[in-house]
Amino acid sequence: MSITTLPALDPALLSLIDQAERLLAGRRIAVLTGAGVSTDSGIPDYRGEGAPVRSPMTFQTFLADTRARQRYWAGSHLGWRYFAAAAPNPGHQALADLELAGIVNGVITQNVDGLHLRAGSRHVVDVHGSMDRVFCLSCGQQFAREDIAARMTRENPWLAEPDTVKLNPDGDVDIDAVGEMIVPDCTVCGGVLKPDVVFFGELVPTAKFTAGAALIRTADAFIVAGSSLVVNSGIRLLEQAVRRRVPILIVNRGETKGDSRATLKIDAGASEVLGALRERLAS
Repeated sequence: MSITTLPALDPALLSLIDQAERLLAGRRIAVLTGAGVSTDSGIPDYRGEGAPVRSPMTFQTFLADTRARQRYWAGSHLGWRYFAAAAPNPGHQALADLELAGIVNGVITQNVDGLHLRAGSRHVVDVHGSMDRVFCLSCGQQFAREDIAARMTRENPWLAEPDTVKLNPDGDVDIDAVGEMIVPDCTVCGGVLKPDVVFFGELVPTAKFTAGAALIRTADAFIVAGSSLVVNSGIRLLEQAVRRRVPILIVNRGETKGDSRATLKIDAGASEVLGALRERLAS
């Protein structure tokens, strides 16, 4: 188990964590995480306080518009550099430790950054996919993102020039100069490549949702950490826990669509709360 120095917590938050400990003690826990778990790793949140209003590219636009694909791949490539450099934070580490201790049965994540796996979590269901995989929409061939990134850098040397880019939570960045962008294609069939992530306008793969629901079905409690539950996949998974009538803890800065369904809501950062719960439940 990793050792993390926790900051001092205020009395009101400590009282809520005491309640959470009593709620979860002796139970096997399934966990759903959202962007708020990765903010302490430098990856921003779509909907957190101060988050800019933006309209991510839809799958339909990606398929239909060549220039849209140029813009997406240019931004995604630059964003990938930041994702690849990000490190797991104490919240990720706490969940990995709780799984190692046999308290958490797995993590269902809406994040595409791969940080849970890098922190040491072994059973991770990435319902929205992962930025480190790329596949061909025509033949299904899969590629490592590192290999595609190296190819893009060779074919588009100007991508190495920007020193500062604005990172978005899905690994994309805002960039306009894409007219000369060479978009990578499939080296097997020449088809369109796409990162293995769920775009807006796409459905979560049935197998991924089923795997996430299975974790909830075999758990005695459910934690939602760092998710506003605005995305349909999150609220559908919450409903699985509600139907089973297990205790539900929601940890998130600000309101979520599931607050009325929670047994306990803690309005605070995921890292500090998960770290405190790791110290109490796994001791």
